Amino acid sequence: MDNTIIIIIAASAAVVSAIVGLLVGRSITQKSNLDIEKKAEEELNKKLADAQATADKLLADAKRNADNVKRDKELQAKEHFIQQKSKHESEVAERNKKVVEKEAQLKVLQTEVSLRTAEVSKKEKEVESLKENLNKQLELVNTKNDQLKKSHEIFVGKLEQISALTKEDAKKELVETMTKEAEAEALSLTKVLIDEAKSKANKEAKKIIIQTIQRTAAENAIENTVSVFNLDSDEQKGQIIGREGRNIRALESATGCEFVVDDTPEAIIISGYDPIRREIARLSLQRLVTDGRIHPARIEEVVAKIKKQLEEHILEIGERTVIDLGIQGLHQELIRYVGRMRFRSSYGQNLLQHSREVANLCATMAAELGLNPKLAKRAGLLHDIGKVPDEESELSHALLGAKLCEKYGEHAAIVNAVGAHHDEMEMKYVISPIIQACDAISGARPGARREIMEGYLKRIKDLEILAQSFDGVDKAYAIQAGRELRVIVEADKIDDKKSEEMSFAISQKIEKEMTYPGQVKVTVIREKRSVSVAR
Repeated sequence: MDNTIIIIIAASAAVVSAIVGLLVGRSITQKSNLDIEKKAEEELNKKLADAQATADKLLADAKRNADNVKRDKELQAKEHFIQQKSKHESEVAERNKKVVEKEAQLKVLQTEVSLRTAEVSKKEKEVESLKENLNKQLELVNTKNDQLKKSHEIFVGKLEQISALTKEDAKKELVETMTKEAEAEALSLTKVLIDEAKSKANKEAKKIIIQTIQRTAAENAIENTVSVFNLDSDEQKGQIIGREGRNIRALESATGCEFVVDDTPEAIIISGYDPIRREIARLSLQRLVTDGRIHPARIEEVVAKIKKQLEEHILEIGERTVIDLGIQGLHQELIRYVGRMRFRSSYGQNLLQHSREVANLCATMAAELGLNPKLAKRAGLLHDIGKVPDEESELSHALLGAKLCEKYGEHAAIVNAVGAHHDEMEMKYVISPIIQACDAISGARPGARREIMEGYLKRIKDLEILAQSFDGVDKAYAIQAGRELRVIVEADKIDDKKSEEMSFAISQKIEKEMTYPGQVKVTVIREKRSVSVAR
């Protein structure tokens, strides 16, 4: 439509320009003759007619184009209106659908609320009814109580008259009698409760312990305080002894061990309490015999080298052990102590093997109980670390181990477990009794340790003395390597009920006062004999 207006303006401008040009031409040629004017006028009329025709044509074209544009715009406007109307109708339909759904949900909720309200009302009525019933019963109980008190006062008065005792004296005598009976019943009840608790817990505990032991089967290594060095021939003994014994004296001075050269064919016995020193002595002698050069200066040189190499080997053993057990972040000094345990034994049981076994037992048992197996395994490995100190200490190995673990930044639970595994510290964490139990399992397994005869005999004797300290005991015998204590009591002093109480009391005293591996079964035997002689 804008183009049509421009065309009309341009045509009008052309017409005006033509008219102006004609007027100017007329003013210039006023003095020309009439023919020229006529001719000019005709031409002017012709041009005016042409211009008018062009203008009419342009106006017609512009009007036709304007009509076409108007019609197109109207069609576009109608299509847009139809689209908007359709969109609006679909949105309105969607909203109406949601409104219908919400109304349906609201009706369901209203129905549920109505039902619950009815139930609550019903419950309230029932509660009110119960309350009224309880109030009536309470009133009845109070009435009965008052009647009972009056009856009791009458009964007490009559009882005082009959017994010739005052209320306070009778109460005192009754309390004493009841106290004695209560003590006996409490002791018996305690025994019953403990037996019931043990019977309930024993099955699951045995299951966990047996599974733990089976899953952690380890070889037993029995060691002692001597090492045997084998020779190719007895001729080498003279070279080892040296002129006037100077070589063997140098060996003993450098290693701190005793070399026994006796009649044992092709063997030298190395004796020493410190297993690391014995190992240094054995390796040094092996190096010297292989090299063939044996003299005091060479001996000191070889022993110094072996000491250095053994320290590296100890560290390597510790690192390999830690890697095998999957323990991370252990301090380098603690790793070295772990390596030193390889050359230490306890009751004939290799300390490193024992610690590895305890670590695996602890991890398995902690996992069965839902605890942290990594923390338990770490504590199990370090529990005997106090047995391999660089310097002697007045502390026990458990307290020294706890001190070392604390010094090298171990977790507080590990420190407590190490220090408390022989009851020398209070157990503050759940893993502490697990470490103690696994240590006992590893040490008490058949064949795991060799007990010193003197200690074994002393424990047997102490068991018998403890049992004989009870009144009414005639004889006491510790049998089955101290696993069972049989107590024979005097039948005229101890009845059947007291024999049961004595069995329980002896077992409790053993638990409190003695240290022993495994369990001790206490059996009290009462026998009544009637003897008559016919003459």
